[in-house]
Amino acid sequence: MIVATIALLGFGQVLFKYAATTLQPGDLRSWLSLPLAAALLVYGAATIAWLLVLARVPLSTAFPFYGLAFLFVPILSAWLLGERLRWSTLVGGLIIIAGILVSSRQR
Repeated sequence: MIVATIALLGFGQVLFKYAATTLQPGDLRSWLSLPLAAALLVYGAATIAWLLVLARVPLSTAFPFYGLAFLFVPILSAWLLGERLRWSTLVGGLIIIAGILVSSRQR
């Protein structure tokens, strides 16, 4: 459930980016877009899911998984928005995964 919640947060970030490309600060109607509403809905669902995770898992165990967002968001933005995915992001993601494995290891 932790990984699904982080993936949902990542998807919400990509929706926010997509919505941001259509926003015009001086035009309030542009703030009522479907992409922005979807982003807020997804992020709200992810926040509720994160609370459910925290009700069951110690924060010190759950929080390191939050680092996966630094890998999920660039991968999703490359796939869905056509943004460039850099090798350094993938290498950094592997380091994050290694850190999660080390920090979540049972004693």
